[in-house]
Amino acid sequence: MSPKSTSGNPANKAQADLTIKQQREKRRQEKLAEYQRQVAKRRRRGLMWWIVGGVAALTIAGVVVASIVFAPEPAPTFEAGGTGAQIEGVETFTNETTHVEGVVDYEQSPPAGGPHNQVWLNCGIYTEPQQNEYAVHSLEHGAVWVTYDPALVQGDELAALESQLPSSYVILSPYEGLDSPIVLSAWNAQLKLDSADDERVSEFFEEYWRNQNAPEPNAACTGAIDGPGRQ
Repeated sequence: MSPKSTSGNPANKAQADLTIKQQREKRRQEKLAEYQRQVAKRRRRGLMWWIVGGVAALTIAGVVVASIVFAPEPAPTFEAGGTGAQIEGVETFTNETTHVEGVVDYEQSPPAGGPHNQVWLNCGIYTEPQQNEYAVHSLEHGAVWVTYDPALVQGDELAALESQLPSSYVILSPYEGLDSPIVLSAWNAQLKLDSADDERVSEFFEEYWRNQNAPEPNAACTGAIDGPGRQ
């Protein structure tokens, strides 16, 4: 049996085969190009997420660092005092403790104990002078009254003084007529200072803050009255 003959023009058949190959190659190239586009798109998306994630991480880190750097210094802490430690320059007195009405003529200025109003001054930071009779009652409860001459102690000096104060059982207020820029007063004890960076500020608090020799050392220093200028 003779072989089956191929019909048609050989030139046309070759052209047809070439066209099919070209079409296949074209489709292959198109698929390859689409695959490359998808890969590039995924890479761009992944890079974008890395950038977003990196920016977010840097932002969070910046917030954390800023919160640490710019956070206010914590208030110093002291144990209830009364060990009998001797501090250079501290004057001690013997004052009676009674409740009275009206204005009292105190032996010390500012007072460091003595007759006082039956209502105490709430401990805290004040920007205006306070009434003696209320503040003395707070001293009876173990508070320390920090007074300063507003003409001499202000700005950074005042901030430095405030930074050394505990968060409770302390009153800070300006006081007119002081014979020293800063005066620290506790019940029956007083220390006069020229500047806020004097190391005796902390020594005084260590000994006289919530002094157990005060008449009422465990009584409250809140829940009574706020004076003018309370912060």
